[in-house]
Amino acid sequence: MILGTNGPDVSRLGLGCMGMSFAYGPGDDAESVATLHRALDLGITFLDTADMYAAGANEELVGKAIAGRRDEMVLASKFGIVVDPATLKVVGVDGSPAYVRSAIDRSLARLGVDHLDLYYQHRADPSVPIEETVGTMAALVEAGKVRYLGLSEASAETIRRAHAVHPITAVQSEWSLFSRDIETEVAPVCRELGIGIVPYSPLGRGMLTGAIARTDDLAADDFRRTLPRFDEANLAANLALVDEVRRVAARHEATPGQVALAWLLAQGNDIAPIPGTKRRRYLEENHGALEVRLSADDLAALSGLRPAGTRYPDMSWVDRDTVELS
Repeated sequence: MILGTNGPDVSRLGLGCMGMSFAYGPGDDAESVATLHRALDLGITFLDTADMYAAGANEELVGKAIAGRRDEMVLASKFGIVVDPATLKVVGVDGSPAYVRSAIDRSLARLGVDHLDLYYQHRADPSVPIEETVGTMAALVEAGKVRYLGLSEASAETIRRAHAVHPITAVQSEWSLFSRDIETEVAPVCRELGIGIVPYSPLGRGMLTGAIARTDDLAADDFRRTLPRFDEANLAANLALVDEVRRVAARHEATPGQVALAWLLAQGNDIAPIPGTKRRRYLEENHGALEVRLSADDLAALSGLRPAGTRYPDMSWVDRDTVELS
């Protein structure tokens, strides 16, 4: 599929690489590299990383895996969330022109490539007008370091302002059966402007796979322990909704995760979800979602599910605006 009006040709499903190095418990580099190779072999050629995932270690891992196969993929990375390399804790955001110019060079070096196909601002910097950030990103296109531009978790108004400076090819936001807020304003403005939509966490950060039964199933350092939907006050209610997904899956001889992905794919041909995994068996399961066809009744029933709890403890990290250009 073509991402956006005139963007790159991407696979219908992509692969989010964050969990290979960051946030979801211990990694296994050898299995992650094998998973990346298997993705390319299956035709999953839209790969997504970011400079903040393990303070650049994820880009290095992806770079190692894709060496010699660069021409087989659409490679995306992101900048703008600043982490402390020692602790991997987020310390802020930076959308300043100087930071943009330095971030791209560091990402290209870690990935071992001379350009990115798609470069996102990971989060809008409220203190820097989006016009300044995107203007600098546009200069990277002119320099041949980047082919297309994207935004992540930006508000509809920020997307409009950015697109007026340089065409925005893709907007990446969380979207799944359990995360629907994009449908109110962001998805409509993307469709009005011809911008592709790249949903991350399309499996509800693993909850929609049915593999999580309790918080104790997660590693002690797993990022999901900080998320409201996984805390004890909300988890039981959310797992009851997953049982509804299981019932649909049983009718289709599919897994709950495949049904969740099939529901999202049915929301439009302008969507390229990027489910993340660090294991080949889950990658292959996700790929099987492309064969699942849900009925209108299935889609309607699934669309009625609403989870307990917000998707982040601090929702100021999504739907972000910036100051006006002075």
